[in-house]
Amino acid sequence: MDYSQKISERQWNQPDKGELESRREETYIDDIIQKDHLQRKLLENLDGIRTVFDGGAGSGRFSILLARQGCHVTHFDISQPMIDKARELAEQAGVLDRITFVKGALEDLSAFPDRAFDLVISFDAPVSYTYPNQNRVIAELVRIARKRIMLSVSSRLGSLPYLANPIQKNQFILDEDADDPFVRWCVAGRERMVEGFSFDVRRAEKLLADGLMGGEAEIAEYERGGVPWCITYTFLPDELAGLLTELGVRDVRLSGPGAYGRTLPREILLKIMRDPGQKRDFLDFCYRFDANPYVCGLGKDNLLAVGEIP
Repeated sequence: MDYSQKISERQWNQPDKGELESRREETYIDDIIQKDHLQRKLLENLDGIRTVFDGGAGSGRFSILLARQGCHVTHFDISQPMIDKARELAEQAGVLDRITFVKGALEDLSAFPDRAFDLVISFDAPVSYTYPNQNRVIAELVRIARKRIMLSVSSRLGSLPYLANPIQKNQFILDEDADDPFVRWCVAGRERMVEGFSFDVRRAEKLLADGLMGGEAEIAEYERGGVPWCITYTFLPDELAGLLTELGVRDVRLSGPGAYGRTLPREILLKIMRDPGQKRDFLDFCYRFDANPYVCGLGKDNLLAVGEIP
């Protein structure tokens, strides 16, 4: 087994992951923007869709949405706590009978035949956590898709600003008193991170060149019994579109959820989020802006591709 899979299994199977991930839209503004974009894109692309494979489905945000639309969804995830939370939320939503829960890793989709699902989705970058197998995983997701594929991966251009902004997540915290360990860590460490920061051009040039975040340090931490963040491969827009086209996907459209939102300071974002009218108009505009091909690579975290299966 590759280290990426082992690290991902340990990371996402932490007992609190299901609960924390299910509350992200209550905790972070960038999650509100990103998931609103993905939801709109999904609802625009359901014509003729009855069966869906949701790969890396997490706590069920999109599996449940799709089941509510009448689709039959295979909810596939590496994390039992995520699956347990998704099952709980699906039962509350009254759609448990339209979702099949399967525990597994994206590195092995051999249980599913060719063209098994009308629509295949994989959101919030689980494919990027399968390095060095990310291209093979994408090929497998295309293989099991009958009509359409929707895939979001980590964006290389979108990730590069992180290397020059150690407090970037603070910009998007809705409530600094939230009962979330990462929120507490960001707030408590803000001044320390700013004071200790210096721009490392070599790190930026390396990420731009090879697209890889993490590696030896994460493997060493894993071997010590720790829970490192996943080794992550980040994609360039042309790279992702080109790979999908080579695999036979047609009419590939890209967008970068969060590209507009990341330009605004937290004080302004909070004012917008606290006013229902402004929030609605803002999310409408973000959706249009972030789908512009000239900014798609600068999404906050993800690069989204939608394409048709001939």
